[in-house]
Order: sequence, then structure tokens, then C-alpha cells
Amino acid sequence: DYVVSPSASRLASGRTGSIAVITPYIARWYFSAVLSGVESVLQHAGMDLLLMSVGAADGLHRLAPAPRLRRRVDGVLVIALPPQDPQLHEVLSLHMPTSLIGLAIPSVPSVCIDDVAAGQVATQHLINLGHVRIGVINGAPVMSPYTADNERHRGFETAMAGAGLVPDPMLESYGYFTIAGGEQAMTALLAQKDPPTAVFAMSDEMAFGAMRAIRSHGLTLGRDVSLIGVDGHDMSEFLDLTTVVQPVHDLGRIAAEALVMQLRSTGSEVPPPSIRLPTQLVVRGSTSPRQIRG
Repeated sequence: DYVVSPSASRLASGRTGSIAVITPYIARWYFSAVLSGVESVLQHAGMDLLLMSVGAADGLHRLAPAPRLRRRVDGVLVIALPPQDPQLHEVLSLHMPTSLIGLAIPSVPSVCIDDVAAGQVATQHLINLGHVRIGVINGAPVMSPYTADNERHRGFETAMAGAGLVPDPMLESYGYFTIAGGEQAMTALLAQKDPPTAVFAMSDEMAFGAMRAIRSHGLTLGRDVSLIGVDGHDMSEFLDLTTVVQPVHDLGRIAAEALVMQLRSTGSEVPPPSIRLPTQLVVRGSTSPRQIRG
């Protein structure tokens, strides 16, 4: 009736059997959906997950993760930290098997989407419907350190320039990737003397808040104001939101598989390359051709 002791086995092998997942947020939908993909792989591999959040509600960073990782984990998964974040580079300096999600750094295996293309596709959809006064709900000011903010905004600008349109700085607001922030941002856009006929929200959660603002102003979504998001949130279909869907669960799954492959490598295998997964435009009732205002 002998049963192997996991702790003794790990001591003998020099392995902890644990993986650290480092993320700036936990409660937001994107991060929890990514984690579900990660967990599906680690559970099958018989590995434990140590979750470390380096962000705080007040915007300040918590205790740096690198000193807490030594001898506690075998590898690290990093979700969407800014590429220039000193904490990220401290983690990379530990030379542990590492996989990145939502950002790319040369020589480090990563999985992400093309955020520039996602922003461009979303904006082009509104342009194709005849909209010219297009507002944008950004995550944070354009100089945000986060990749998604900057690259989706770059895609927005690329689509506008390709159509000969000049973005109006008065039609840009910030929702900080929350529902409440999206509502406040949309309220600010609707308060303009000449409000937009269409809005690109850089996340579905901000779009959900924008929907609430549109309805509270007595406007009809898709008729008076068209709205598009990015993510493919579980609620987007229920709320009839047009969105650019990213395979969030697959981002976590593939990154975790790449990390497990590194852990099981004999040293002769080539580390998996950086991977970009495709996105898909899903058109629903929240966008429609521009209505000519009388």
C-alpha cells in the first residue's frame, strides 16, 4: 500500500512541481479567462499554480515577484505586463523557463494576438458602415505602458488615415478597461457638441459600460450610436455587441503548453517560437450604417 510522497519526490528531483503566474490583475475577465486556459494544462500535467498579482487597485505595484520565486517554482508565466516593466526583467534575469502571454520579447516564448490588426479591423468596420465621426474609448492615456492600449490605438489611427479621416482629439476618452470606466467615458463623448455616430471601445467590458451610458441618454444602440469592442467576452453575444473576438482561453493554454515543454526539455529541443493567434470580427446589432442626422 505504498504511496509516493509528493513533497519527498520533489525534494529528490529538485523540482517543486509548481508554476508561478504573474499578472497585473486577477478580477478582470480577460485575466480570469486566460487563467482558465493555463489551469487546464497544468492540471493535466500534475502541476500546481502559484498566482502572483503585481498590480493594486490604487495603481501602485505590490511587492516585486522575483525574490519570492526562488526555490518555490519551476517556471513562470507572465500575463500582459508592460515589456519595459523592471519587475518583468527581474523575473527574466532568474533564467527560469518562462512563457509570456499578451506581450512579446525576443528569445522568450510568447503567445499573443495582433492588437494593431484588431484595432484596425474594428475601426474599419465602422468606416465601412459610413461613419466618419468615430470616437474611441481607450484604456488609459496613449502613453500607457501596456501593449494592448498602444497597439489597438495605433490600429485605430491606421484605419482612419487609410480612409482619409483625421481623428478628433475631443472624441477620445478613457475607460481604464472597466465597465464603470466605459460608462463614464461614453458619457463624456455624448456630452460633446457634435458627438460621435460610432465608437470603438478597446475592450468589451468598457463597451458594456458605454451601452449603459447610451441607453441612459435615451439613445438606441446601433441606430443612434454604433458601438464595437474587442475581446469576445462571454456576455458580448447576450448583449448583442459587435466585437473583435480574441481566443483568450487558447492564449493561456498554448502558453502553458510551451512552458511545460520547456520544463520537460532535455536541452536539445529548440524553445517554441513566439506565436500570434488570429482574431475574428463578429458583427451583431450594436453596429449599423450611419444615420443621416437632420
